[in-house]
Amino acid sequence: MTDSITVTELETLLKDKMTLLDVRRKSDYLATPRKISSARWQDPENTGAWAKQLPKDRLTVVYCVRGGSVSRSVADQLHQEGLKAVFLEGGLQAWVENGGAVE
Repeated sequence: MTDSITVTELETLLKDKMTLLDVRRKSDYLATPRKISSARWQDPENTGAWAKQLPKDRLTVVYCVRGGSVSRSVADQLHQEGLKAVFLEGGLQAWVENGGAVE
């Protein structure tokens, strides 16, 4: 199973070189397009197409709405591509509930 990080850990990691990806389902993203600053949205249905373009020398953090099956599945797929990836526990919902900034 893929590792996870907490909101507090992500706040610290945002100061480092890392890749932050919003992997909410397209319908969820379009319904609520706010995202964590510096995050880039990637369609979780097409992970295989974009995963090869990610840098392998830095950590990739992914999040979905609530840190459930979508982000875990994407993180697992990224591991299979040879990337170090973790998912955000509680997803965007936990980030917002803990006062994290969104744009």
